[in-house]
Amino acid sequence: MKKNVTEDRPKKERKVTSGPIRDKERTKARMIAAVGKVIQKKGYHALNGPNIALECGLNKALIWNYFGGLDQLVEAYLTQKDFWQIGDKGVLEQMISNPNDIDVALVNELLKSQLNTFLKDKTKQKIIHWGLGEKTKALKNIADRREVLGEELFKHVDPKFEHSETDIRATLAILVSGIYYLALQAKSTGSTFCGIDINTEEGKIRIEKTVEKILKQAFAGIE
Repeated sequence: MKKNVTEDRPKKERKVTSGPIRDKERTKARMIAAVGKVIQKKGYHALNGPNIALECGLNKALIWNYFGGLDQLVEAYLTQKDFWQIGDKGVLEQMISNPNDIDVALVNELLKSQLNTFLKDKTKQKIIHWGLGEKTKALKNIADRREVLGEELFKHVDPKFEHSETDIRATLAILVSGIYYLALQAKSTGSTFCGIDINTEEGKIRIEKTVEKILKQAFAGIE
């Protein structure tokens, strides 16, 4: 009689697909996603406990239980949607971890990504509009964290321009803010700016080429 060889085999552990911790994270993810849906459907003015709870089908008390309040929930959502913290993290991390790699091509890649992202992502457009129109704790916290990340980058960039006449911080401030405005204006009104329509591929390429040219001029004295 053959021995049952399966008797001594260790039993496979069942993969845990549920449990208090996992269920809590799923619930939090649903609430964070609901913030975005409310913004898309009704605008940021409609962000309140009842609307978010209705959107995700959960008790609004969970907002305070899991996040500590509405501001903290909104901040969690904004963090996930922030371009500078999440959107192009690969390029930013490369700049911070390998400062010697920071050059025209890398900075240009980052700004080009910013332009394309804000031309396509309607939610990000609404968040920028919101930040310009209102002052909230969540928006301020995101802006402050963005500046901390910026300072981490400039810590590596500033020394490169120490003996240059180029004010690289001012140059990038104008470029970044200009990209924000051009993208928002194009998508909000659909009209041209200085006769350029960046809703068209031709217009977008004109802006991209000019941004690259400005960056090349800025970096010319240090490379």
